[in-house]
Amino acid sequence: MKEITASMAGTVLNIFAQAGDQVNSGQEVLMLESMKMEIPIECGIEGVVQKVNVSIGDFVNEGDVLIVLA
Repeated sequence: MKEITASMAGTVLNIFAQAGDQVNSGQEVLMLESMKMEIPIECGIEGVVQKVNVSIGDFVNEGDVLIVLA
């Protein structure tokens, strides 16, 4: 199972991928806000989104699993 994790702690500002979506390496899948900066989270691998583990407004810590790919 492939996972996309948070690169730093922050609040989920926007989610660009949903379950069933095909994502490609380098594609922006989520936006975090940390210290008033927007931090894009890009997919490092290709796959199909199996599950999105967060919602807009959720606080995440570095290393938390944001999206699971099949």
